[in-house]
Amino acid sequence: MTPSAAIIVQSLAVKRGGNPVLHDLNLTVPAGSITGLLGPSGCGKTTLMRAIVGTQQIESGSVTVLDQKAGTAALRNLVGYVTQAPSVYTDLTVEQNVTYFADLYNNRAGVGEALDAVGLTDFRARRTLDLSGGQRSRVSIACALVGSPTLLILDEPTVGLDPVLRKDLWDRFRALASAGATLLVSSHVMDEADRCDNLILMREGRVLAELTPDQLRERTGQTNLETAFLQLITQGSQ
Repeated sequence: MTPSAAIIVQSLAVKRGGNPVLHDLNLTVPAGSITGLLGPSGCGKTTLMRAIVGTQQIESGSVTVLDQKAGTAALRNLVGYVTQAPSVYTDLTVEQNVTYFADLYNNRAGVGEALDAVGLTDFRARRTLDLSGGQRSRVSIACALVGSPTLLILDEPTVGLDPVLRKDLWDRFRALASAGATLLVSSHVMDEADRCDNLILMREGRVLAELTPDQLRERTGQTNLETAFLQLITQGSQ
């Protein structure tokens, strides 16, 4: 049975270099939806995502992913993770990179679809060393998509991409969620918030709110989501 919550974070605290980064976080990511993790750079979004995929040592609290403890071996074939920095082999071609990950998931038939989803079909024979930074990021996304993960964690996946490709990627994300996958997508660009079903708003290692885009507008009385977020920050600091 599919859990109603794909991710449950309870009383999570994380220190890095001896300094507190996350402070007693509690949040839930509903299954089968797109949840936007939004906030300014340095607010702890990446640290939270690392805790969810099990690569971040935590000080206290718990992170449950698909009804299991984050980072357990059973989750390896169920969770896809796209980091901010492109995770590719620069001596391989685009297609070879994606095929490598496809073989790990026994899904070589999905290589073409993954390349098409990120707009790299025409670049499949090119070495990733010769690609732009934005193109390398798209290769990383294709490598994650080819595994057809149940939960997909994307850390600012659209940074450096042109508006047309950003729209294409978000359309792809929506299709994945409609098919039953859960996506957690971080961003500091508030215009992407409207593409999400749910929002988790962060600032300085704390969760300011969990709500939908419409609830954020209603709560602040603002139609522009960036203005609404800034107003919420102001309210929270008073």
